[in-house]
Amino acid sequence: MTELVPGGNLPLPGGIVTVRVPGPFDVSALITDDDGKVRGDADFVFYNQPAAPGARLTGDTLTLDPARLRAGATRVTVVASPSDPGTPLGRLPAPVLDVTGPGGRPLARFAPPRPRQETVLLLAEVYRRGPGWKLRALGQGYADGLAGLARDFGVEVTADPPPSPTLRPTPSPTPAPPLAPAFPPAPDPDGFLGLVNSARAAAGSPPVALDARLTSAARAHAAAMAASGRLGVEGRDGVSVYQRLTATGYTYVTVGEHLVSGPRTPAEFVDHCLRTARPRQTLHDPAFTHAGLAYVPDSRSGDTYWTALWARPLTPTELTRTASEVVDLTNRERTRQGLPPLSVDPRLTTAAQAHSTDMIARAFYDHTAPDGSRPWDRAAAAGATQRSIGENIACGQRSPAEVVEGWMNSPGHRANILTPGFTHIGVGFAGGGSAGTYWTQLFGA
Repeated sequence: MTELVPGGNLPLPGGIVTVRVPGPFDVSALITDDDGKVRGDADFVFYNQPAAPGARLTGDTLTLDPARLRAGATRVTVVASPSDPGTPLGRLPAPVLDVTGPGGRPLARFAPPRPRQETVLLLAEVYRRGPGWKLRALGQGYADGLAGLARDFGVEVTADPPPSPTLRPTPSPTPAPPLAPAFPPAPDPDGFLGLVNSARAAAGSPPVALDARLTSAARAHAAAMAASGRLGVEGRDGVSVYQRLTATGYTYVTVGEHLVSGPRTPAEFVDHCLRTARPRQTLHDPAFTHAGLAYVPDSRSGDTYWTALWARPLTPTELTRTASEVVDLTNRERTRQGLPPLSVDPRLTTAAQAHSTDMIARAFYDHTAPDGSRPWDRAAAAGATQRSIGENIACGQRSPAEVVEGWMNSPGHRANILTPGFTHIGVGFAGGGSAGTYWTQLFGA
């Protein structure tokens, strides 16, 4: 692994590269052409818009596939800013950038000089050089924060709810009036939100807010079901409802859905969902913070196809909490059997997170990746030194409790969790793909 200094660079291998900046930071990326300017909204990848062609942000990790960047893109600049807006970076631990290649193989590490008054730091850039791509360490900051970033990259800063502001393209140098948030609340002409939140209040659950991205994904999936004349998580086009959601830029830590045909009004739809245990549990689930609803009639049969989506956004804090819950629940099972608890190993965590993300990015579900790498290969590539490696994977479960329960109900997975010789663990989680959620446990001894 190469230790970089400001201005240092190294060639990148072909394929997917991940860039991780752990700690109390928001990670974002700016996709530009040779002129160093963004073309529009889609060129800015951040917590509230975590996906663009060839780039995907999951918590503190940016996954890049340079070959799939939009046409004309020649540079991706990685930016770090405090999770708490306005906090000088000098008050926080120094950000450190870790870069891994295919299979989780460590490529480079960059620890820039400790910032002082800067509130935004350009950590590195991935740039095209001839037919290949290279990484250059930067370590340059802005004491004027997003204003400086806007000046250099051609974006306009506009207010958005915490945890960080939103950037939008500047159409001209003429000052523009304030812009609305990037994703305004979805309209609710049918009163769906009032019906839902009334039912949630009766169950003691907090209210949800309508989100335009969830509504957009719900509308696309309802239309796909109406076109095929059947209910299903996957449409005739082969796209799942979860893939439609992640395509809107909403990255989630948990997700739920209702796929229904028959009701004629939102009131009938909500009543239908409350009649039986599993749909009622989803509607009442206190973990959800956002919702979206759409319905599309099938002109041939006269049936109306409904899709409701429920989700909670993924943040670095949520990702850390989710992984910690999986570890705690796993150690609880070991304690019941008189076994010592497992310690978290950051290198196993890196490999596990890379595998969960990779299963979505390359559309597979297996212990063996398309490049042939196995769990022990990925662990070794991430720098893990354990001699014995075990791996559990799962997809589709909506919570740490559900996934650990599923593993414990499976003899092979249970054996890994209760192996006496294992001493360390790493956990990875990613949302998206055809199954909705992808989980990885990596054990070492």
